[in-house]
Amino acid sequence: MDATTTSEAPVTELTETESWVLLSGVTLGRLVTTVTGWTEIFPVNFVVQDKTLLFRTAEGTKLLTTVLNENVVFEADDHNSVEGWSVVIRGKARLLAGPTDIVKAQRAGLYPWIATSKSRFVRITPQSMTGRRFRFGPEPDATELSS
Repeated sequence: MDATTTSEAPVTELTETESWVLLSGVTLGRLVTTVTGWTEIFPVNFVVQDKTLLFRTAEGTKLLTTVLNENVVFEADDHNSVEGWSVVIRGKARLLAGPTDIVKAQRAGLYPWIATSKSRFVRITPQSMTGRRFRFGPEPDATELSS
């Protein structure tokens, strides 16, 4: 289904600005990595900082697959009873190592949700971004589709 820009359309494309605003209003997304033919998906809490995404992690599979394959996909979404939205970012992930980068990341107010140590910061810099808004409603009648 092609997205259109009319407000009555069931699917509309979001602008980059709209996508960043929506991403800034949620804190949970999904990180997708691929290494040695296997695709991994991880829920992560994140923040938006300077048109990048920032998340924290501990040593383990999430960090390893992110470092081994710097090209990642990130998706976040939300919905209510009337509409929903989804933003997908394809970009480069980078483990922050320098003191300046880490201090800046620490200022973002990103804290682990669970009582575990997550001392590694990863920043995703978008290479491309797509966003869609979905207006909920009944399925079209079959006669409407054939006309």
